[in-house]
Amino acid sequence: MARVRMSDVAARAGVSTATVSMVLNGMNTTRVSPQTQQRVRDAAEAVGYKPNSVARSLRTQQTRMVGLISDTIASTPFAGRMLAGANDVAREQGHLVILVDTEQDPGAERQALNALSGQQVDAMIYASMWHRVVEVPEGLPEDAVLLDCAPVAGGRAAVVPDERAGGVAAVRELVAAGHRRIAFVDAEERFDLVASPLRYEGYLRVLADAGIEPDPALHARAEPVAGGGREAARRLLDLPAGRRPTAMFCFNDRMAMGAYSVAHHRGLSVPGDLSVVGYDDQQLVAAELDPPLTTVALPHYEMGRWAMEVALGLRRADPAVPYLMPCPLIRRASVGPPPAQLGG
Repeated sequence: MARVRMSDVAARAGVSTATVSMVLNGMNTTRVSPQTQQRVRDAAEAVGYKPNSVARSLRTQQTRMVGLISDTIASTPFAGRMLAGANDVAREQGHLVILVDTEQDPGAERQALNALSGQQVDAMIYASMWHRVVEVPEGLPEDAVLLDCAPVAGGRAAVVPDERAGGVAAVRELVAAGHRRIAFVDAEERFDLVASPLRYEGYLRVLADAGIEPDPALHARAEPVAGGGREAARRLLDLPAGRRPTAMFCFNDRMAMGAYSVAHHRGLSVPGDLSVVGYDDQQLVAAELDPPLTTVALPHYEMGRWAMEVALGLRRADPAVPYLMPCPLIRRASVGPPPAQLGG
């Protein structure tokens, strides 16, 4: 089958090959009317013309490709929203994303960096499945953008969730509903999660603003999974009547799911007897619980868009400090007034 040439497009559109080249290569098209540009594109589609990407990259010094190195984003459903956000911006700008998952293997990281550098990608993003502080791998370009992680030494454009503000939003929701005995169902320190102390700071700030004295017994730590949430909720609900919480702010939605389970097994209703707020807005968890869970959303999609916009030069970033992406509160049906206020 004969290869379709630019001259075939020119003949079909009734213009010169120079005009076709300008339009299809995105060069200085101010000299070409919008109607003519559209006629050229229609002609190219009609004859099946495919531009030579290698030749175009040599002319423009751009490959129209962005490398995205991650730990396990591609295999993690809720973190995959970051990839969706990055992909949407790349597609809008005519770029293709090359995703490499390394499973946190340093050897795989080096191999990925070498391969993407060999491809001469236009930009690079280094992403993490969860918010953490990272040692930037050797060979990562200076202008690479960090996504959902911050560099140990600083000096890089990076975006992370505003965990502290998210904790503030969650606990304010409970205080506004009238609660004063509010527990924080937290992750154990051994997991060394950056988000944990930040969300706890938000919790303490709201208590202080509301004039509520923190009770150490209401800070329950456990493994950050549903089983850990059950364990922590049992301890909290076993407290003497005057010290039991009327509300729980859970480190994540899975721990909240565990708290729901314990409440239901004890004949307590959510939110009639116990209000619960989670964190993450995890797909197939928060909205599917009974009742649906009020939670704080991790802005995966928005962070992905931000990182790609910075990588492609569409947005400026301060390399001195990571950009804190807002974590919005998603109100559903798991928060109500404390039991003593019901019907009052």
